[in-house]
Amino acid sequence: MNEERMLQILLAPQMSEKALRLSAERQYVFKVLTDATKPEIKTAVEKLFTVEVKNVRVLNVHAVKRNFRNRAGSISAWKKAYVTLKPGFSIGVLGAA
Repeated sequence: MNEERMLQILLAPQMSEKALRLSAERQYVFKVLTDATKPEIKTAVEKLFTVEVKNVRVLNVHAVKRNFRNRAGSISAWKKAYVTLKPGFSIGVLGAA
């Protein structure tokens, strides 16, 4: 995987109450590209944060239709990745260390 693709895979950390609770268990949640694969996500996290990844789980969040002031709209579909780190590693910036 090239360096440019690796920098584009992780879009943002997912900051929610559940994500912060999971960070205490060495599990972090990221918003990723919709075409990213588990091995790509694993490599990107390991290289960007210098940690060792134990497991990656991926979840597709489907698009949702919404109405706002009688106008139809939608919230785009996106992909979420749950990354579990090996014991002894953590990503301190995203939550509990």
